[in-house]
Amino acid sequence: MSTENQDAALVPVTEEQIDAIMLAAQALVGVTAQSVAEVEDLVTLPQLRVLVLVAGRGPLNLHALAMAMGIHPSNATRACDRLVAAGLLRRLESSVDRRNLVLGLTDDGQQLVSAMVQRRRRAVAAVLEQVPATRRRALASAMRTFGLAAGEAPAGNAWKLGWPG
Repeated sequence: MSTENQDAALVPVTEEQIDAIMLAAQALVGVTAQSVAEVEDLVTLPQLRVLVLVAGRGPLNLHALAMAMGIHPSNATRACDRLVAAGLLRRLESSVDRRNLVLGLTDDGQQLVSAMVQRRRRAVAAVLEQVPATRRRALASAMRTFGLAAGEAPAGNAWKLGWPG
């Protein structure tokens, strides 16, 4: 354990610190909910989860997808069938085992996920513009530290919405 982690364990967390993080989380949930709402006429939330996982991890087989989502493989199959029919997901032969099919995004699927991420990034940028420039670096550092402590992936995969995997 690093000295910094040992120090953190010795100093109790305050209600003020918890309240500050809860306030920030509320704002981030609002940004996330808005970006999801903008695609809900095209896909359901579980379908969006499939697209986001495949976008973030690359091609997945149905078993790996179901495990990542914490659902039964039959539920993953139904969601994927609808996404394939909608032209957002495609089934591909595995490069490792030709008997195994993997799921990959189509160009339309990638475009949908990318557009959602870009809208979310613009919304976060608009909020950050309200933060004094002299405080943004410290804020970004604190948020990164918090996210990493929570086990989240670095910035390139931060749009996973905290889904396990």
